[in-house]
Order: sequence, then C-alpha cells, then structure tokens
Amino acid sequence: MKKEYEEGDIKIIIDLDKCTGARECVTACPVEIFELEDGKAVCKNLGECIECCACVSSCPNEAVEHSSC
Repeated sequence: MKKEYEEGDIKIIIDLDKCTGARECVTACPVEIFELEDGKAVCKNLGECIECCACVSSCPNEAVEHSSC
C-alpha cells in the first residue's frame, strides 16, 4: 500500500509495504518532515520540504518517492 502526501507542486509517496521503519528518512531530512508512526514513515509538514531528495537517497528499501527527484 502506498501513502501519498501532496502540497502545492510537491508530492511524496511512501510505499508502506517496502518501509521497514529504518528511520533513515527521519535522520536524513534537514527540515524534519518525517517521523515514524506504528513503525512506518509518515510525512508531516510537507510545506517545509526543501526538495533536497535526502529522503529518497537515504532509504535502504527505496520506499520513498519524491516528485522532485
């Protein structure tokens, strides 16, 4: 199952089947828009995203997709 987060031109998709809760996106994001809920990544405050793509490159399971990356 995929969870989509969208605000303005930014869209982040988290594949919950691939997400293992490794927290790499949480750690890598410089503006702290990710957190874990029930062992899965969720995107909070998407409007703060600076489109750096650290979340995509840091995920060991390729569970994060970003419209800018």
